[in-house]
Amino acid sequence: MDALRTNRPTLASIRHMPVGQMLELPPEHLALLQADARDALDAAKRMLDWIEGAIALRYQQRAIAARAAAGKDTGTVRFQDGDVEIVADLPKKVEWDQARLATLAEQIRAGGEDPADYLEVSFKVPERAYGAWPERIRQAFAPARTIRTGKPTYRLAILSETERRDIPHAGSIG
Repeated sequence: MDALRTNRPTLASIRHMPVGQMLELPPEHLALLQADARDALDAAKRMLDWIEGAIALRYQQRAIAARAAAGKDTGTVRFQDGDVEIVADLPKKVEWDQARLATLAEQIRAGGEDPADYLEVSFKVPERAYGAWPERIRQAFAPARTIRTGKPTYRLAILSETERRDIPHAGSIG
């Protein structure tokens, strides 16, 4: 295992390696490179959070003042610090009380108007609930159900000698 760690490509050395050549690397090297890349990404994210925290502390009060001068609580404002333009965005996140909206929709309908003129309605079915329904109900809903898949992920882990011995599928592909 130590030979695999010392006699292997680094992230820097594979930066311009053709993917076909990477396919030829031993799986242990791929696992180590994947772990190195995840560690580097985590470190970069922590550094970015640290830098963005400092930027927020530096410009937060100016952004608040710029929004106040523009007569708004949220949104984008621009200002300069020397030769640097700062674009400060504070997005608006609106949440609606679903129970109250349902009550309002019924009141609109009772008043003779169409709630669709005022509201967009969508239906969701929790997958866990769908799986627990009786078969006849699932069959009725099945034509309205579409399954899409996300991006596949693969996490490689180098097995210890004990794990290779104790896991029946270790060492085989397929």
